[in-house]
Amino acid sequence: MKRCKIFTLLGLAATFLIGLPEFFPSQIAGSGSAAHAQETQNRPNILIIWGDDVGIWNISTYHRGMMGGSTPNIDRIANEGMLFMDHYAQASCTAGRAAFITGQYPLRVGLATVGLPGAPQGLSKKDPTLAEMLKPLGYATGQFGKNHLGDRDEHLPTAHGFDEFYGILYHLNAGEYEEEYDFPKDPKIAKQFAQRGITHSWANADGTQKIEDLGPFGRERQRTLDEDVLKESKRFISDTVKAKKPFFVWHNTTRMHYRTNLSKEYEGKSGYGIYADGMMELDDDVGELLKLLDELGVADNTLVMFSTDNGAASNSWPDGGNTPFRGEKGVGGYEGGFRVPMAVRWPGVIPAGKVNAEFMTMEDWIPTIMSQLGQPNLTEELLTGKKIGDKTYKVHLDGYDQSDAIKGTGKSKRLFFPYFTESKFHGMRYGDWKFLFTKQDKWFNGVQESLNTPVTVNLKLDPFERFQEARGFDEWQENRGWTIAPAMAKVREFFATFKDYPPRMKSMESNPDAMIEQIMQSTSPQ
Repeated sequence: MKRCKIFTLLGLAATFLIGLPEFFPSQIAGSGSAAHAQETQNRPNILIIWGDDVGIWNISTYHRGMMGGSTPNIDRIANEGMLFMDHYAQASCTAGRAAFITGQYPLRVGLATVGLPGAPQGLSKKDPTLAEMLKPLGYATGQFGKNHLGDRDEHLPTAHGFDEFYGILYHLNAGEYEEEYDFPKDPKIAKQFAQRGITHSWANADGTQKIEDLGPFGRERQRTLDEDVLKESKRFISDTVKAKKPFFVWHNTTRMHYRTNLSKEYEGKSGYGIYADGMMELDDDVGELLKLLDELGVADNTLVMFSTDNGAASNSWPDGGNTPFRGEKGVGGYEGGFRVPMAVRWPGVIPAGKVNAEFMTMEDWIPTIMSQLGQPNLTEELLTGKKIGDKTYKVHLDGYDQSDAIKGTGKSKRLFFPYFTESKFHGMRYGDWKFLFTKQDKWFNGVQESLNTPVTVNLKLDPFERFQEARGFDEWQENRGWTIAPAMAKVREFFATFKDYPPRMKSMESNPDAMIEQIMQSTSPQ
């Protein structure tokens, strides 16, 4: 879509809505110098461990024994680091992953909707990833497990800053599609619907990729897929440490996305059902990675994060996660779709054993990490164009440098956050205040309802959004009418940023009305 059309859409949207000390110097010595080699070797390793659809209440450091099942290794990260109580991802898989790896809102990079086989949407070369930012600093970069940021060759992690990728390109149950009884048997027809299997790829020095397709990931293969992902991550980390280079590894398990096809080792192991069994496997994988860092002697110089891509998918219970928050994955602007577990250990930067109630989101981690690597002005520099490696990028990062917040020396710099479900704008948060313009009852076959006046919530009074049906709520909300005009101003301010930094591409739509609108916009006279 051309920029003038985007301006028109944004104008219509706005009208409708109205009715860490820096340990590393930024200048790097010559690549052949001993000083450069020593500086590179001393940079902190970065290990990002993500589950999939993990419920915040399925982790024992959060539920504190209120539920059955325990996660001692994930708890260890929190106990030796920081536990976050007000941390957002996005409402679904692709969006949550795009937010973290690009530092931009998913709508801005065109990845607001769940990626499906063969779709044109995927990571763009114009949007730098955290891996691409770390490569010039000497990092070895690997991504292992689920990706879900596009399935064409140009979308693979090894086309976007990662040296190596091993994993799958979709949600876990996509691997079962071809095993359904009514999947087309004619190979020519089946090709239109088939997805890629397990993929192993490497980035070549000339910008090309070596790609191996390792076959489908059906129900039986899913039982041991995470075991293989763990082996690849451990091998990459070990090899990189031996080479005396810092590593950035994004380890993405397939647990706990439904459907959970457990290995024999974990079936019935927890005594609390299939989800708790799967959480035991996930927690054991985390323990294996932490043990490896200890054995390699690099734990004290490694940032370790545990989190997930979106809120709990409670609708698939008992093969689904649990959350105390209203809503779930894919459901409107309710907290249950956005609040995720977050535990981070970073010796020397994050104080151990602390609980953080500051408001943060996945978009904040790129500016925060890069600030600690000597680039505190990254967001501002990218607005006007910044050279990273051999490319120049001009993008609007939507995250904030939260160094003070994670160190416990200051407040969060984030006030605003827009709630999107797929590409539908549902509302906004500003500080403790939340405003929902659209409600949704459930994800699959859900109904969205536009509201005459936005639902107003103070999240420090009602974090679980339980009181909207209370008999005193209407009067309470009416007495807070003074908040609505400032909220509208913030919404207009947000959408105005798309004039100079428009969406990279249109997110895929499953709504026929939205599809028709896209077609009409693309064919209208200039």
